[in-house]
Amino acid sequence: MAKTTSKKTLNWIGTYLVWIVATLVVIIPIYWMFIVSARSRVEMFGAPSLIQTTFFAENYTKPLLNPTFQRYMINSVIIATSNAVLVAVLALIATYALSRWRLPGADNIFFWTITNRMAPPAAFLLPLFLMYTRIFKFGEWTLFDTRLGLILLYCVFNLPFAIWLMKGIMDGIPKELDEAAMVDGAGTWSILLRIIAPLSAPGLAITAILSWVFAWNEYLFAASLTSVEARTITTGLAEFVTVTGTNWGEMAAVAMLALLPALLFLSFVQKYIVMGLTFGAVKE
Repeated sequence: MAKTTSKKTLNWIGTYLVWIVATLVVIIPIYWMFIVSARSRVEMFGAPSLIQTTFFAENYTKPLLNPTFQRYMINSVIIATSNAVLVAVLALIATYALSRWRLPGADNIFFWTITNRMAPPAAFLLPLFLMYTRIFKFGEWTLFDTRLGLILLYCVFNLPFAIWLMKGIMDGIPKELDEAAMVDGAGTWSILLRIIAPLSAPGLAITAILSWVFAWNEYLFAASLTSVEARTITTGLAEFVTVTGTNWGEMAAVAMLALLPALLFLSFVQKYIVMGLTFGAVKE
């Protein structure tokens, strides 16, 4: 009995140690970034220390009052939110069709959508640049340096993952519910909106969350397919690296500000994360 209790205690201690180490690995870089954001340039090149007793507010106020960085933040919010909504809606419709309509080659279609996520994003960079600047051109207007261009592009890359995630959730909803609704005279859209969508709400939530985070953090396409008007906050961080040096304080401050919307968004919907990832995982 004593050995069993001792073994359980050791397992408990080991589990908590692993979680403590994992937490520190995540928190320490964020804490250090905050320390850097709170220091002036003089303090920055002083003796390194993990304790910060002063706060250099200009690192935060200067970017916040800069109209350019205000536009970057607004662009990021609009692009990430629009992408999340569009991806969630399209993923719901696509998985409903693949799961319920018994389309010829549905399994092959599902696998093909996943292969789109396997290629490195850099492989698409040159074709996308040519498409955005020359092919999708209507007079003087192009998709280059537009919010719409980034929203559609992020949708292309996030939708395969969203379909893969929603497929398991859709398979967990009994098909008998569809059949019962059809007997009562419900149509396809009525079934989708009144039955499938409410039941798959946790899955839709996690799909929207992950799509939002992916779009918010994306840098490569945002830096290559925008120039002024549609630049996002992640690309704005690179502007603190100049030929005369790097303004580490303001860069760290803007990075901290860029974390806040994501943290607030996740704090409101965190209860759906585990529910959405496990929904439909166990079937009787």
